[in-house]
Amino acid sequence: MGEESTVWNFEGDEHLNKASACTIRSFLTTLKENLNQNDDRPVIPLGHGDPSGFPSFRTSQVAEDAIVDAVRSGKFNSYSSRLGILDARRAIAEHLSHDHPYDTSPEDVFVTVGARQAIDVLITVLARSGANILLPRPGYPLYEARAVFSHLEVRHFDLLPEKAWEVDLNGLEALADDKTVAMVLINPGNPCGNVYTHEHLQKIAETAKKLGILIISDEAYGYLAFGSTPFVPMARFGSIVPVFTIGSLSKRWMVPGWRLGWILMSDPNGVLQKHKITECIKSYLDISSDVSTITQGALPQILKKTPESFHSKTLNMLREAADLCHARLNEIPCITYPCRPQGSMFLMVKLNLLLLKDINDDFEFCIKLAREESVIVLPGAAVGLKNWLRITFAVELSLLEDGLERIKAFTLRHTKTK
Repeated sequence: MGEESTVWNFEGDEHLNKASACTIRSFLTTLKENLNQNDDRPVIPLGHGDPSGFPSFRTSQVAEDAIVDAVRSGKFNSYSSRLGILDARRAIAEHLSHDHPYDTSPEDVFVTVGARQAIDVLITVLARSGANILLPRPGYPLYEARAVFSHLEVRHFDLLPEKAWEVDLNGLEALADDKTVAMVLINPGNPCGNVYTHEHLQKIAETAKKLGILIISDEAYGYLAFGSTPFVPMARFGSIVPVFTIGSLSKRWMVPGWRLGWILMSDPNGVLQKHKITECIKSYLDISSDVSTITQGALPQILKKTPESFHSKTLNMLREAADLCHARLNEIPCITYPCRPQGSMFLMVKLNLLLLKDINDDFEFCIKLAREESVIVLPGAAVGLKNWLRITFAVELSLLEDGLERIKAFTLRHTKTK
């Protein structure tokens, strides 16, 4: 029988393509495809938050030694337990307890394959039929991609640039109904570089309690706060509302490729247990990939022995880079800069398209910038805010300065003449 007469019963799931189109990777792939291969200048990557490839942002010696020790010990060559190795969970619990009002137990911690798997776990567990989730706009698009794939309805609440990207609490309340299960908060902010005050976080917690929803607090950039507002973990408000905190080694230790993250439950009132959310997380981890045992084996040493000087150096570099962005971007007439970043590795700026010729939106701006100047920045559309740009400043300072000068030259070249 020839192949042409066979009726095949399988077909790719269109939801995967739809979900993938939401991701930052998809946008960055398109921008890289538009680079001018004849441009001899180095490509300046200001679109992706991964500084680990730059010498200034190398991880600590303690972290490197811990990995070597874990490998040579011969103790971490077996499969991991589903929740993570107990010593790793205990180390995470102790590490996070220092800044919480109550003790954190290893039973409150699930180790994940980076923060990405933590997002997968929580979105999948919450995606019951007919449910919806509240996501920030602008925000990190992986949440939307995962929700789309899990058939979980997405509703966006606004962050307010004129109020240092605070949550529009009135708008948040208006979106929720009896099918709303959770809201996502990203602090320090990706893509905005904001850091929320204790007072604002408490208002968010009280609003979530009023709505009967839990909070997923994405703190992948936790403690990367270099401005006047100190970082406050959302877990401090766990007695008001159940909180899942997502964290990882990736950003603070500059090792995204090591793929170690965690989920922390902050729920002293036992609401999550009562509603079987904890049980569902454990069931999901039974059927998903385990975290590398080598990285887990190294984790206690990394968390306990990394000197504060390593973290201080990182914050100083990020502060200097953010200050450089502030100075240079204010020199560009077509860019509006609502507030300087307080944390993370990003900032958002707004384009005034009325001042530009031959550029109709943020995506076209980024395409032409990549082609003409070999600089990659992320269009705001990728994070839910059209005609804005997300710029990453966690690169070598000299490279950042070159990139900002190229952006300025590009905008001058495309500025309308009177």
